[in-house]
Amino acid sequence: MPFLFSFNIRLILVLVFISCMVVKYCASNDLNQDFDITWGNERGKILNNGEILTLTLDNISGSGFQSKKEYLFGKIDMQIKLVRGNSAGTVTAYYLSSQGSSHDEIDFEFLGNLSGEPYTLHTNVYTQGKGDREQQFHLWFDPTNDFHTYSILWNPQTIVFSVDNVPIREFKNMENIGVAFPKSQSMKLYSSLWNADEWATRGGLIKTDWAQAPFTASYRNFNANICNNNNNNNSCKYLVENLDPVNEEKLRRVQQKYMIYNYCTDNKRFPQGFPLECSVT
Repeated sequence: MPFLFSFNIRLILVLVFISCMVVKYCASNDLNQDFDITWGNERGKILNNGEILTLTLDNISGSGFQSKKEYLFGKIDMQIKLVRGNSAGTVTAYYLSSQGSSHDEIDFEFLGNLSGEPYTLHTNVYTQGKGDREQQFHLWFDPTNDFHTYSILWNPQTIVFSVDNVPIREFKNMENIGVAFPKSQSMKLYSSLWNADEWATRGGLIKTDWAQAPFTASYRNFNANICNNNNNNNSCKYLVENLDPVNEEKLRRVQQKYMIYNYCTDNKRFPQGFPLECSVT
């Protein structure tokens, strides 16, 4: 029996090691190992032995953090609980980005609200420094009452934004028709909480009420399933993962019911014609 127990333990350790070799990084329970607070002085904190990270905004400054590692393809998950109460004027940004004027970027931005009104979830994709691909949604739950999981699946074929494992947006690789796609630049994960009351809530009509400050967003349960940067590595499922028919139907339903803005239908913004990808999607 002791031998069998020891063998089982060794087998489990080997399987864990193999699973971590399939991806570059396995999830940890200590956010101190994953992130650096990069600005805001003491307004950004990692608490409870690394289990919780908080960002705070007051009338002097916001705050932010970034990942210690860079990622190229895979799936990123983070649980976030957004600013409660009257958060009008505030933006909680959560995104992947490379550096420089020709950077790539994959964005979640949560635009604050008056109490009782829904948050606006703003998404965008940049390639070689060019964005202008916004889609916005209202969530089907109150994102301030509890933590919810916000995910980015990114591989050479597609980018999928998901909320609690429900896909809300897909941006496919359409280089075959001349649409640029981010696939060559590694990105870090960033998040920030900042004041953007010139545009964030109802186009800037509702300003930040500093009597409600400080504003705080909380983070936990970060998970990065990142594929090895190796074109011959087919063992990482995230390199080839796409939406199956069930999730395609979920995506369609979410977009029909909860999408409030789509750049591909904004005639005033594109009087000379929509971007090429709009003709496909």
